[in-house]
Amino acid sequence: MDALKHWDLIYGTKAPETVSWFRPHLETSLGLIERLAPNRSAEIIDVGGGESTLVDDLLARGFQNLTVLDVSGTALEATRERLGPTGHGVCWLVANMTQARMTPDSYDVWHDRAAFHFLTEPGQRTAYVERAASAVKPGGHILISTFGLEGPPRCSGLDVVRYDAETLQREFGASFRLVDSLTELHHTPSGSCQQFTYCTLQKT
Repeated sequence: MDALKHWDLIYGTKAPETVSWFRPHLETSLGLIERLAPNRSAEIIDVGGGESTLVDDLLARGFQNLTVLDVSGTALEATRERLGPTGHGVCWLVANMTQARMTPDSYDVWHDRAAFHFLTEPGQRTAYVERAASAVKPGGHILISTFGLEGPPRCSGLDVVRYDAETLQREFGASFRLVDSLTELHHTPSGSCQQFTYCTLQKT
């Protein structure tokens, strides 16, 4: 099963609040984005946004230029319906993050919570980093979170790659420098605990 079919099946058959990555609000991401982008006109993209409430909360805080990208059109349509007229100004992109055509120097903040760690092949990660390096403005930031080294080895039936700050920064090479990192323990709806690594990287 390819990525599109896999994620359309997940989002089409499971309620948003039952998937393991669900949080009512992405408080850590919100706090970091507000620190990185104090100007509410900043261009922000949420990569692998799915049915996350991050876009809702950013709109509520006054951010005006938001893009949500996901391989699953099913997920994005559900998010659009949830937002209703509030989301009319959001740019919705249905695309595989390793194949998407990105306009150069477009984004001040590139956010990715729990998408990059599904890229288990080196070629996939290279393609992702190339697109990020092109799409983020000079001096802009990537805010990325993945399972930490003590996190689960699989998610949603798929293998993942686990990272600490050093190995995650290494993936992004010379195009980005590590600004900050933190570790978060995420409690899933089923009651388990997952370790996440968050890194803030700046385009050099």
